[in-house]
Amino acid sequence: MSQKTMEVVKNLDIKRYMGRWYEIASFPSRFQPRNGVNTRATYTLNEDGTVHVLNETFTDGKRGFIEGTAYEADPQSDEAKLKVKFYVPPFLPIIPIVGDYWVLYLDDDYQYALIGQPSRNYLWVLCRQTHMDDEIYNQLVQKAKDEGYDVSKLHKTPQSDPPPEGDDAPKDTKGIWWIKSLLGM
Repeated sequence: MSQKTMEVVKNLDIKRYMGRWYEIASFPSRFQPRNGVNTRATYTLNEDGTVHVLNETFTDGKRGFIEGTAYEADPQSDEAKLKVKFYVPPFLPIIPIVGDYWVLYLDDDYQYALIGQPSRNYLWVLCRQTHMDDEIYNQLVQKAKDEGYDVSKLHKTPQSDPPPEGDDAPKDTKGIWWIKSLLGM
């Protein structure tokens, strides 16, 4: 059975997309801590037009994080298909790991987003707030289903309100699971 082509957002305003996004739900990765909470991503525009990516999660009160760079997969295209590149710390800092980051849905106010990958093995529901209305969440889940994702694999990410301050928590340096989940491993 051939999958239909995934629809992605067109003409993404990258500046409006910057800032912090909270993970409301995702497909669990076997490398991701099962008890990870308050997972979030912070995007900052670099001068060269690429995006600095900071992914954080908290496990047993410890903050795990990894940083990387996102860039347009095809600068000639108007589709929101990005590549995210991480350098594997701390073992092989010279070897980049690259994953796909496709914006499948984004509301007009840039308050919530659905992120997928061509493999359909990974899916993220993101929101500017730590909580999302059920109606909006269900609409995003339906959109993912329409695009061929097995939404039964979606797992809601616990978020505390207010969210933790990142720099106060003890650090967990084993950020390798971010990379493996991006690669679809």
